[in-house]
Amino acid sequence: MPNTSPSVPDRIDWVDIAKGFCIIMVVMMHSTLGVEKAAGAEGWLHPLVEFAKPFRMPDFFLIAGLFLARRIDRPWGEYLDRKVLHFVYFYILWMGIQTVLKTGLAGDGFAAMPRDFLYGLIQPYGTLWFIYLLPVFFVVTKLLRPVPPVVVLVAGAALQVAQVHTGSVIVDEFASRFVFFYAGYALAPAIFAFAAKVQEMRQVALGALILWALVNGSLVEAGLADARFVSLGLAVLGAMAVVSVSALLAASLAAVPLRYCGENSIVIYLAFFLPMAVTRIVLLKLGIVPDIGTMSLIVTSAAIVGPLVMFWIVRGTWFGFLFERPAWARYEPTRRLAHAAE
Repeated sequence: MPNTSPSVPDRIDWVDIAKGFCIIMVVMMHSTLGVEKAAGAEGWLHPLVEFAKPFRMPDFFLIAGLFLARRIDRPWGEYLDRKVLHFVYFYILWMGIQTVLKTGLAGDGFAAMPRDFLYGLIQPYGTLWFIYLLPVFFVVTKLLRPVPPVVVLVAGAALQVAQVHTGSVIVDEFASRFVFFYAGYALAPAIFAFAAKVQEMRQVALGALILWALVNGSLVEAGLADARFVSLGLAVLGAMAVVSVSALLAASLAAVPLRYCGENSIVIYLAFFLPMAVTRIVLLKLGIVPDIGTMSLIVTSAAIVGPLVMFWIVRGTWFGFLFERPAWARYEPTRRLAHAAE
């Protein structure tokens, strides 16, 4: 059974780099597809978005589960506060903000806001479903603690291969993604050992990455990346490729921006929709950037930098609640423990 093993460290640079890589890929996907839909044409960033599709979210969930072994045996009250209420707070807050902007100001009007808000409680918004699903994964994984990990991994893989399509974002994405989150939790020591081995055998790792890129790109180009079993294989290989790239970059200055994005990935994830939409609308209206790919890159950059600027501006102010959960939104025993520790 997984446990709080010393082989699962408290924090490590390549993990933040991997998180930064993943959040950038997610933002690029939303930005590029949004620009292309509005412009009615594809740009040169589209192939990169398609290339990353097989592993973009699987790796995000794998990384999210890596440090769970150090928390999973905590009392339920503390666990729910850290792993459920934390994300519930941000989901409710930012779903409310999106409802005001999308429905109240740019949609069906303020009278329709309660309807869309309530609907968002059961069918999460397109840019927030990751935040919605994480608490579900945390609770399910703790409930499955007595079950042998190999059984859960096999069941999770079977769900992914089944390619469930019910129309419910939560049901479908749970079936498709849970195996990766659980693998991050259950196989964390092996993943950290793999990353260390990559750093020791850099030349071999680089050769393997080139081979992986050729295989992944070929299957995506052939339209086979979504096929049963193939999608699972590409997701696993892609996740390991991201781990490898991140481990290789860990000592490089080029990784500093990626690491910073990873450390603040939730900030970017929560708020990127706003600068993304504003920048896209402005560029399309002005027509000063005719190339679709270049426009997509500009929108992506704005969607990444914009939330970080917002975070810097509100930090330490009354508006800090946008990115930091206030004391009133914490479970009372946890607040007492924090106070006692001070």
